[in-house]
Amino acid sequence: QVQLVESGGGLEQAGGSLRLSCLASGRTFSSYAMAWFRQAPGKEREFVAAISRSGSSTAYADSVKGRFTISRDNAKNTVTLQMNSLKPEDTAVYYCAARGTIYATYTSDSDGSYDYWGQGTQVTVSS
Repeated sequence: QVQLVESGGGLEQAGGSLRLSCLASGRTFSSYAMAWFRQAPGKEREFVAAISRSGSSTAYADSVKGRFTISRDNAKNTVTLQMNSLKPEDTAVYYCAARGTIYATYTSDSDGSYDYWGQGTQVTVSS
């Protein structure tokens, strides 16, 4: 079992940057593929980015590709989402998610694939 705690959300102007972090409990963080999802008011939760347990594979939603970067530090049990060139449409609650896997390069853009979720952190981008 793993517990996830997000941090780093806030209010930013369009064109600015924010850095989200997700701290995982437990000693087996490197056994989990990780991902970020987001949910805007009145909309369904959507995939943002994913990273494999080894960090060798990443995946991004088309809407954030080239602007967001996902990374992980297995020694610090942390996954990070660097968000640049923010747009008002990036406004949402951002969730960190984890899935245990034996496959080093596994990633998934489906929220149903993930077993553990954080509480979320609000990101608001003003125009």
